[in-house]
Amino acid sequence: MTGGTFDRPKDHYLLMRITLPLIALLLMASCVPSRKYEEANARAKTMQAEADAANARARDAQAALDELKGSSEEAQRRLARLQQDTTILGTSLRNMTGQYDKINALNNELLDKYNKLLAGSGSENRKLLSDLEALRLDLMNREDSVNALSKRVAMDRAALAEREKELAALQAELAAKDAAMKSLKDRVSGALTGFEGKGLSVVQRDGRVYVSMENKLLFPSGSYAIDTQGRELIIKLAKAIEGEKDLNVMVEGHTDTDKVQGGGAIKDNWDLSVMRATSVVRLMQENSGLDPKRVTAAGRGEYIPVDPTDKAKNRRIEIVLAPDLEELMKLVKD
Repeated sequence: MTGGTFDRPKDHYLLMRITLPLIALLLMASCVPSRKYEEANARAKTMQAEADAANARARDAQAALDELKGSSEEAQRRLARLQQDTTILGTSLRNMTGQYDKINALNNELLDKYNKLLAGSGSENRKLLSDLEALRLDLMNREDSVNALSKRVAMDRAALAEREKELAALQAELAAKDAAMKSLKDRVSGALTGFEGKGLSVVQRDGRVYVSMENKLLFPSGSYAIDTQGRELIIKLAKAIEGEKDLNVMVEGHTDTDKVQGGGAIKDNWDLSVMRATSVVRLMQENSGLDPKRVTAAGRGEYIPVDPTDKAKNRRIEIVLAPDLEELMKLVKD
């Protein structure tokens, strides 16, 4: 080639040497890629089928997971309601909370295995699916336990409500009894106004009314015969309480530590305290409508003094007026 033109024979020869191998190479290239494309296309279809199968398994796993999540959320709502129970049901609630925590832990483990399932190989997927099924069954069993515990808590709550109702009835009855005893105390004090401050006291204590009378208001020294002043006092008291149909009356005789003198029918302070109490009971019965079945006479002797340094105070008759608690005891026993 000179001055920009080919030397024709020589240049034509060179062109042929270059063109023929290039054409042969192009022919070979056009055949090879066609076979590789078909092979690649076949592999792609195979991989697509595997991918579709993996996606189907993933969707199934997701559906199972959604179902388990729904169960877990329901368990959470039930647990929240149970945690609002009264302190008397605290133990049951704590047990339920423990079950719920285990369910959460299993759910977390389930999520972890699901994530591994998405990222794992075929053999790993089969193992994880097996583990997922085992966890699902475990979750169902634990939810059954929570449901059973919930039923027990409901039964306990019903029983507690019933006991609270009974307690309210008992408290109302006690309040009514206390009010009745206060009214009785006021009525007795009013009936015996002329004697208070002269060795007589009327007090309300421990749900009872105590009427204490020193012996100087009732008996001569060493005697169990009630004198005129004492008869007036006892009869007024009997009249004040005779209308109380649910009242128990205990008449107690008390003495000092001095020994009984003489050798008559009264041998000692036991005898004297009993005889004085009996005299009071008899006088009350003869002059009122008191039910004899509700009246008791008891001798205490010298053994329950109110003031060890004052013998006059220890020589006394105490009349204890107590409400009939039989109905209350039935409420307690029931």
